[in-house]
Amino acid sequence: MAIKSVLAVAIGITMASAAYAVDTESTTNAPDLTHVRASIKAKDFKAAITELNGMIDKGVQHADVYNLLGFSLRKSGDHAKALTFYKKALDFDANHKGAHEYLGELYVETGQLPKAQEQLAILVRLCPQGCEEREDLEKAIAAAQPQGEPQSQPRTN
Repeated sequence: MAIKSVLAVAIGITMASAAYAVDTESTTNAPDLTHVRASIKAKDFKAAITELNGMIDKGVQHADVYNLLGFSLRKSGDHAKALTFYKKALDFDANHKGAHEYLGELYVETGQLPKAQEQLAILVRLCPQGCEEREDLEKAIAAAQPQGEPQSQPRTN
């Protein structure tokens, strides 16, 4: 009787783990995004979106893929879908500096400066000595500030 109970629990845990892994497993190695980045650099966002969606359709789950898809969608004017993919990138890697920068830029573009400041505060924490992502978001926020209005400093808590 005890063996059957132990076996049933073990099988249940194994099945639950397998089901969980299918939905949430992130690829550990970054996929080759060279071609995608070239498309983005050439401002061919449609090609980048197609390629990134193809990767996702093949089961690739990686923060960089979701971040670049969000970027391409934002640059194509689809802020709502971009927001979804930036958040998905951050679900996979909460400290993804690029996703925080681009999400902050989306907030700047949509007039949500307090939310952009929140993303900047995260980048200040992640990059206390500074980094390109932090500097780029600082510039975007500064450019969006009305003339004569001081830029508020991000909270670092």
